Amino acid sequence: MKIGVPKETFPGERRVAIVPGSLAALRKLGAEVLVESGAGVESGFLDSAYSDAGATVVADRAQLFREADLICQVRAAVANPDAGQADLDRLREGQIVVAQCDPLSDPQAMAKVADKRAVVFAMELMPRITRAQSMDVLSSMATIAGYKAVLLAASHLPQMFPMMMTAAGTLTPARVFIVGAGVAGLQAIATAKRLGAVVNAYDVRPAVKEQVQSLGAKFVEMELDTAEGEGGYAREMDEEFYRQQRELMLKVVAETDVVITTAAIPGKKAPILITENMVQAMPPGSVVVDLAAERGGNCELTKPGETITAHDVTIVGPLNVPSDIPKHASQMYSNNLTTFLKSLIKDGKPVLDMTDDCIAGTLVTRGGNLVHSFVRELAGLGPLDQKAPPPPPPKAVETPPAAEAISPSAEEPIDTYKLSDD
Repeated sequence: MKIGVPKETFPGERRVAIVPGSLAALRKLGAEVLVESGAGVESGFLDSAYSDAGATVVADRAQLFREADLICQVRAAVANPDAGQADLDRLREGQIVVAQCDPLSDPQAMAKVADKRAVVFAMELMPRITRAQSMDVLSSMATIAGYKAVLLAASHLPQMFPMMMTAAGTLTPARVFIVGAGVAGLQAIATAKRLGAVVNAYDVRPAVKEQVQSLGAKFVEMELDTAEGEGGYAREMDEEFYRQQRELMLKVVAETDVVITTAAIPGKKAPILITENMVQAMPPGSVVVDLAAERGGNCELTKPGETITAHDVTIVGPLNVPSDIPKHASQMYSNNLTTFLKSLIKDGKPVLDMTDDCIAGTLVTRGGNLVHSFVRELAGLGPLDQKAPPPPPPKAVETPPAAEAISPSAEEPIDTYKLSDD
């Protein structure tokens, strides 16, 4: 089979779905890899690196889509709604797409994608089970985002992070407050500590206290009802909970030089955790880096995609943070996809094993239908008729499906309130 790797077309996207280092593993699966010319340039991977690794470099994007049986992308479908429309028009029946598709944000648009009769996997729906950790693109990209958020804060803060004792006097360390101790938050804690800051962190799940402390940060405890849901992840709470949370958080924020927020709800607007009153209480010159900016932001004053100043505080609302470190982000993403393809491709052919939680949990469209149960629910569609399943794609060999295996794993309900890494 042929795997196609097109150049990303989403504005500002610098990552590439497959890096040259992954090609050897894909060849062992019996696959030939086609790469659009220039696909990896912005990530630091030249066409020659792909050619040397055994890929065929294709200049014509339309040709790549015509010849490829399976397309690997960073952003497709809803995750690239405007520039990606041309790619959707190129899809043919039975062709497989593996990418981040953001189906929870616009399930109706995803239903239209199903009309192409392609087989689409949304990697951000990967179930949170132990076996799937090496395929978890959200955690991989959150690692990049948490690291970069601290660097953004350090570049805007009018002081250094570490304490320094010099002949000119002692410089006090920066005080950093991380809101949310998921993958992004924990990486932000580790990075801020390496730079020498005094770090506090808060999460609605008391169970992460030990993780926060293991990185050298102080866990801020607030007397609130636990928000821990199934699988150890935070669940969405009501407005009264968030109101009490903001009141208790005000004192901590007022004594902080840098606040980094990471709380986002997949497919929904991010909760407001940092109010304008909190920003006003921060020391002059302080910085807020809002990693939830793509979902509207955790800070009341955040303007997605902009850096503004309000009440003498700099508020950074970055978008698509992993793309700012494209080489390592691409390497991690490529490793996630390659591991997933090892589960999908058997003896050189795609096998839709619906008893595999990783395959069933990420499969969104197939045979002209929206088949992911939760995405169907969001789109206002009823359950699929299990007595008359859609026909398998022409190029796929399917094993007998489990009746309800299409929905995400029970270990991680997809509608829980998670942090930015989810």
